[in-house]
Amino acid sequence: MTLDEKATALSRTALFGTIAPSEQRLLAHHAIVRRLVRGDILFVVEEEAEGMFVIVSGSVRAFRVSSDGREQVIHVEHAGATLAEVPVFDGGAYPATASAEEESVVLFIDKRDFREFLLTHPQVALAALKLLAGRLRSHAELVESLSLREVGQRLAQLFISEARDRGSMGDGRIEVILPLSHQQLAARVGSVREVVTRALTRLQKDGLVFIHGHRLVIPDHDRLAAYAENSSS
Repeated sequence: MTLDEKATALSRTALFGTIAPSEQRLLAHHAIVRRLVRGDILFVVEEEAEGMFVIVSGSVRAFRVSSDGREQVIHVEHAGATLAEVPVFDGGAYPATASAEEESVVLFIDKRDFREFLLTHPQVALAALKLLAGRLRSHAELVESLSLREVGQRLAQLFISEARDRGSMGDGRIEVILPLSHQQLAARVGSVREVVTRALTRLQKDGLVFIHGHRLVIPDHDRLAAYAENSSS
């Protein structure tokens, strides 16, 4: 990647999008390109954090693995997002493991370079606070979902989120390509494959979603949303 391409990637993030192009280029000088294939590990939980990452293309999931080997996805980030901001600020280890969901390109920024940059760019520090606050809210929602909602409702929430981010309208319904196996869906919603398979069968039987291979169809968004929020489901 050229310097201009790295600066452009920085400009597309919430963290660095508000600073001047010349400042983006300044930071781009310190950014190191890393290319990943699906399954590549970017960093491991409890590993000493060396810096943060900007996703240029592709997607990366952050997850933890329980003592019984069950994976829980914490969040999945796509192009324009940043990762590992927390340990850069608190000096601790990475709070999760991160792995490429597909072929991806990321930029690595050493924590010393990032901290030095913050000292002269307070607007970036404010953007970082807003970003971390949003991350905290999403984690609180994840805890609520895992503790209070059934697996079918968690799947409904996931489908609504994916439809919002990547769905397309057609004939009054929403369609989205969801190339995830039942095992991967289970990791997203904190369950196991067998339970997810049963929940998907129920969702389709009730007409809330229709699945054709990797194509997910939501015939009535409001009905699915109501099911996801109904604690008595």
